[in-house]
Amino acid sequence: MKILLTNDDGIYAPGLWALYDRLSGDHTVTVVAPDRERSAVSHGITLNDPLRAFTVSLNGYRGHAVSGKPADCVRLGLQELMTAPPDMVISGINPGANVGVNINYSGTVAAAREAVLFGIPAIAVSVQGHDVRHYAGAARFAEKVTQGVSKKGLPFGTLLNINLPDLPPDQIRGVRISRQGISKISDGNYERRTDPRNRPYHWLGVEKENRSEAPDVDGGALSRNFISVTPIRCDMTDYGLLEELRNWNFE
Repeated sequence: MKILLTNDDGIYAPGLWALYDRLSGDHTVTVVAPDRERSAVSHGITLNDPLRAFTVSLNGYRGHAVSGKPADCVRLGLQELMTAPPDMVISGINPGANVGVNINYSGTVAAAREAVLFGIPAIAVSVQGHDVRHYAGAARFAEKVTQGVSKKGLPFGTLLNINLPDLPPDQIRGVRISRQGISKISDGNYERRTDPRNRPYHWLGVEKENRSEAPDVDGGALSRNFISVTPIRCDMTDYGLLEELRNWNFE
């Protein structure tokens, strides 16, 4: 297969190259990733500045570093940097889970979403925690999912969002096909501080892990040491409300 790899942590991120190590032996792999960390930029694209791409060599590997966001990398890779469309786009491996409401902010998930809007099957891969030790195991699972997607396909506009516990394979309890968790954003995430000139500023804190979620929810499955696999649709229409709205009087 021809595979495009990208991420939101930048082209030097170890999770990206763990995927490359795993996949490049049997597949033609192209790396197009941001030239710096672009976490939590969601599905933003660059409109008012030029995009610059340059070749990066790392431990004998080569990739394209782009001065934009993850969605820019996918778009530029598909339209300019690759000579032929890939069979698959993989975004990751991200250190830190992308579950629940955080999917809305994730540059990792947005890169995969951009690919499926172009009609290219895509998966997003993340590992729980930020000091990840088991990238290789996550890459092996990503390869397995890639093989499954290649055989079965995905509906247009749907990606797979994969989250793994940072554990050795023999300590992972299995795989859960999970739904996205939706909960109200908790209050009090900003810490108010004062700078040396006595001016206030605010710093967004780290959201606490929610272990109370049901086991069929992405975050709940992950907290129980299962791999979570969630199909995510680009179509955000609330079909349950659609018919009811037709009965409202907007005129």
